[in-house]
Amino acid sequence: MPKHVLMSEIEIITDGGRRRRWTAAEKLRIVEETLDGQASISVVARRNGVAPNLLYRWRRLMLEGGSVAVTEDDDVTSNRVVREMESRIRELERQLGRKTLEAEILREALDKSRVKKPTLLAGSPLKGGFQ
Repeated sequence: MPKHVLMSEIEIITDGGRRRRWTAAEKLRIVEETLDGQASISVVARRNGVAPNLLYRWRRLMLEGGSVAVTEDDDVTSNRVVREMESRIRELERQLGRKTLEAEILREALDKSRVKKPTLLAGSPLKGGFQ
């Protein structure tokens, strides 16, 4: 090698910049490893090349909503929250029905009062002037 070359060749290794995609089966298998209690979540994560916080997320999703949540990586609404929302919807629909009925009754009363006013004034003794 010539003397005038000062730098040696350097190899730079990068990770490629892509996120790893996990199949639903892989996620379920890894989460199931954490549920058997033989190893901590950190150990299971290290063994499978998963970040511990991601494994905690998968585990939480699976415990809340089962395999569907883990497969889709979505948040899951618990059954209790769904029941509360359905109850609230029923209450709001009941109140809407009551207000609709009140509006119809008031509309009919207003229509009847408009019909009666001209006939009351027609038979009034004050018709021709003040007395």
